[in-house]
Amino acid sequence: MKTKLITLMGIIFLLFSCKTYTIPVDSFREQMTVPGSEKLRVVEINNPALYTYKNIRYEANSLESIVVVDKKGDKVKLGNSPKLKMRITRKNGKKNILLFDTVIVENDTLKGARSRLMQNLRREIPLSDIEKIEIQDSGKVYKYQ
Repeated sequence: MKTKLITLMGIIFLLFSCKTYTIPVDSFREQMTVPGSEKLRVVEINNPALYTYKNIRYEANSLESIVVVDKKGDKVKLGNSPKLKMRITRKNGKKNILLFDTVIVENDTLKGARSRLMQNLRREIPLSDIEKIEIQDSGKVYKYQ
C-alpha cells in the first residue's frame, strides 16, 4: 500500500513540477530568425547522472531568451537554458521532442538535437509541417559551466 502511495505522489510531483508553455509557429519563426541566432556556440553543462562525473560538451544556439505563452494566455520570457525541452506536434499528428538550446531555424527548417550524449541524433522539420510548439521547463538541475 505504501509503495502505491509513494508512486502516486511521485507521478503527481512530476506532472506539476514541469511548466509547459506554447508558442505560435509564426512567433517562433520571428524569434529564431533574429540575425545571429543561427550561430552555434560550444557549451559545457554539468552531468547529474550518477554513473559519470564528466561534463557534457555540445553545440547550442546563441539565443538568450524566448517569449512564450503560459496556460493563462500571458506572455512569459524564458531564459535559454539546458533544462528547456521542445515538443513539436506536426500536422500529421506525429510528435517530436528536441532540446531547446540546440534548436536553430535555417531556410524555413527547424533543426535540433534529441540527445546531448548522442549528438548525431538530430531532427530536421519544415516549419510548414508544424502545427503546435510547446516548450517545457523540466526543472532539472542542468547548468552551463
